[in-house]
Amino acid sequence: MTVGASVDPWTAAGAVPTVPAGLHAVERSWQETNCYVDLWLSLLGARGCEARAALGFTVTQDFEGDQFTFFKFPLYDLDRLYGVAVQELAIFDELDEHIEQQVVRGNIVLVEMDAFYLPDTRATTYRREHTKTTIGIDRIDRTGGRLGYFHNAGYYTLDGEDYAGVFRKTDALRADPDVLFPYVEFVKQARPALTGEALASASVVRLREHLASRPAANPVSAFRAAFPAHLETLIARGDAYFHLYAFNTLRQLGANFELLGQYVDWLGEAGVHTAPSIETACKTIANEAKVLQFRIARAMARRRPDMCNDCFDLLERAYDDTVPALAAALDVSRG
Repeated sequence: MTVGASVDPWTAAGAVPTVPAGLHAVERSWQETNCYVDLWLSLLGARGCEARAALGFTVTQDFEGDQFTFFKFPLYDLDRLYGVAVQELAIFDELDEHIEQQVVRGNIVLVEMDAFYLPDTRATTYRREHTKTTIGIDRIDRTGGRLGYFHNAGYYTLDGEDYAGVFRKTDALRADPDVLFPYVEFVKQARPALTGEALASASVVRLREHLASRPAANPVSAFRAAFPAHLETLIARGDAYFHLYAFNTLRQLGANFELLGQYVDWLGEAGVHTAPSIETACKTIANEAKVLQFRIARAMARRRPDMCNDCFDLLERAYDDTVPALAAALDVSRG
């Protein structure tokens, strides 16, 4: 098995893929967000695109009752800004054969895979736990049983038993009659990506449209109202549940606003000035979400509820200084 974060060992296959940089190379409080956003940050970075230009959608994040919005790049934004078309790939034969057909055409294939067979998850799920995650495949060698793929913040390869596992090539995996084909998309460069003033202009147009769809009320306040019941459940169910809960609430909140802060910073670089306090407030949410995560873990360890009121006070005020302030700066009313 081969695991690599930057070097492609297939010397006969041509140029080495570009190592993702951009926002993945920047020190952040939440170095990983969610698999889909991290994947696109990698793909856009590998293509030399300014990924920050597409982060305006982060202003739409809301509290959904039991979790924060699992924020994702809208496909329309990727099309408008970078000229990439994301289309569903029909799977009616061997999955790796379909992937090979797209890769030789220069497309990247996005597949929901079982992280159990992804060696880059060695510290978490590899050979321990079956969880789904999305990877972007740009290289495949069906004869040699090797795969090159983008995942989270890096570029990796796998082979051997891992190749057989992700593509269900073993007799034991093939024998399961209940296994469905995975959902697969492919990324096709339909036209050149925008750059410079054209990119900034198009980004602001999309930002204004996203701001018109922003939450009607402070989502942190809604989270705060639900939190006492959440905490009771967390203390009762323990650490395994806490990790799932934290990923879908605190990580999504903190990472979303950290990226919004990066976007506001890019707007300033592009000549679209808002207010310095907005970026500062985004950093506050990113950092305080981590503090809240620690406080919850401590409350669980002590089995003593902590309503974390000072954290929520700070988060609520910071939210009012981010999305509503950005809408006011651009004079955008809710649609």
